[in-house]
Amino acid sequence: MSLLMNIFQEIPLHNYLFLSAILFCIGVFGVLLRRNAIIIFMSIELMFNAVNLLLVAFSTYYSDSGGQVFVFFIMAVAAAEVSVGLAILVTIYRNLHSVDIDELKSLKW
Repeated sequence: MSLLMNIFQEIPLHNYLFLSAILFCIGVFGVLLRRNAIIIFMSIELMFNAVNLLLVAFSTYYSDSGGQVFVFFIMAVAAAEVSVGLAILVTIYRNLHSVDIDELKSLKW
C-alpha cells in the first residue's frame, strides 16, 4: 500500500487537476448536448468520478484522510442515484418505448 501511495505522491498535483477538469467538462457536455437519458446518467457519473479523483488527489497531497472518507459517501449516494434512476428509466421505457428526453414532455398533466 505504501508503494502505491509513493507513486501517487510522485505525480504532480496539477496533473490530477487537469485530468479532473477534462473529465468534468466531458460530463457537462454530455449532460447538455445529449438527449438520451442513459447517456445523461453516464455523464453525471463521469462528473462524480471527476470530483472523486480531485478529492482523493487533494487528500493524498495534504495527507488527510477526510477527502477519502467523503469520496466513500459520494460513491454510496451515486450508487443509490443510479439504481433509482435506472428504475425510473425502465418504467418510462415500458410506457413510451423510448428514453429520449424530448419525448418525456408527453408525461405532463
